[in-house]
Amino acid sequence: MKMKLMKRLVPVAAAAAILGGSAQAQELTIATSVPSLGFPFFVHMQKELDAAAEQLGDITLLATDGQNQTPKQTADVEAAIIQGVDGIVISPIDAVAMAPALQQAIDAGVPVVTIDRAVDGVPGILSHVGADNVKGGEAQGQLIVDLFPDGARVVNLQGQPGASPAIDRNKGVHNVLDAMSDKYVFVAEQTANFAREEGATVTEAILAGLDSPPDVIVAANDDMALGALQVTQEQNLDIPIIGFDALPEALGSVRDGGLAATIEQFPGGQSRGAMEVLVDYLRNGTEPEKVVLLTPIAITQDNIDQAERLGELE
Repeated sequence: MKMKLMKRLVPVAAAAAILGGSAQAQELTIATSVPSLGFPFFVHMQKELDAAAEQLGDITLLATDGQNQTPKQTADVEAAIIQGVDGIVISPIDAVAMAPALQQAIDAGVPVVTIDRAVDGVPGILSHVGADNVKGGEAQGQLIVDLFPDGARVVNLQGQPGASPAIDRNKGVHNVLDAMSDKYVFVAEQTANFAREEGATVTEAILAGLDSPPDVIVAANDDMALGALQVTQEQNLDIPIIGFDALPEALGSVRDGGLAATIEQFPGGQSRGAMEVLVDYLRNGTEPEKVVLLTPIAITQDNIDQAERLGELE
């Protein structure tokens, strides 16, 4: 099977301080893989990985797009191993299905750092750098409690089955609301696979099947939330919608009174942290923490200045 890899030569940067004061950094080739560059979130994450590599200096990136297909991402990892990369930074499409490929890399002596999405059953992973998605889901749940202290009927748009963020965000929402199940009732829960079009289609079907509109819609990412918003606006329904990821478009919607909120999980911070952890290990032998988690926060009109990508708004 032929695999196409996009190769980027990252310019050398002055990184002596980061590299322990050495004038010449050890040259490295690092493979990066994100689930799909069709999602703005992962486009931003890849750009931040590129920027981190440029800052660290003397790094060639083999940047690949999983195209939301586990076989494609698996093939990219296998190709990177064959090409003899020094390390891999990857956001696995599926927490379980990508385990064999990453184990293969580790068995071949290639250190692996997972980012954003963790993988199950591979104890040799060098480090995982991500957001605490359970806490992010809990932030969504707590916001629902704050908005509706007397209780609410909730529609829950879940993410892609098998993806660790989808699993953890859903768990977080339930952690908060299940403790008060007499007041907070999930009237519908369905996956929309992190996709905007599916978010709209699923929301439309759910609304058509309910006797009355829900009080709030919570979504495991902004694309699904924005799809749901499109439907509620078309139907002239005033339903607060809470997204997740703090994409620039979602931030603009929050600012302008569309979405009620989104959750900031600092993908740029994750990307820089993952690249720094891997490079520090490869160049200096520094053993990193096994898990590094950033704490997400809810972004509303009141604290939109805390969003990482606020500067990208027009």
